[in-house]
Amino acid sequence: MIQMLGMIAIMGFMFYFALWRPQQKKAKEHEALVKALKAGDKVVTSSGICGVIVSVKDKTASLRSADSKLEVLKSAIAQVIERSTSNDQN
Repeated sequence: MIQMLGMIAIMGFMFYFALWRPQQKKAKEHEALVKALKAGDKVVTSSGICGVIVSVKDKTASLRSADSKLEVLKSAIAQVIERSTSNDQN
């Protein structure tokens, strides 16, 4: 009985370190990325749309992609390709 409980505990630790902890780390990194968004950043959304951020609101960001302007949820931004270099953007 004690061996079985020990094995369950070991499996629990393995599950935590193999699956749950890396997912938490990835979520924290994405949250930091979303908080650091600013106008002028070149980004890619989770659906594959590339664009430049025009403005940032509470939960959304306006993107300019080619000739269109899109408003997407900040959580849909998957990656920042290039950070804005000028500090005096609109």
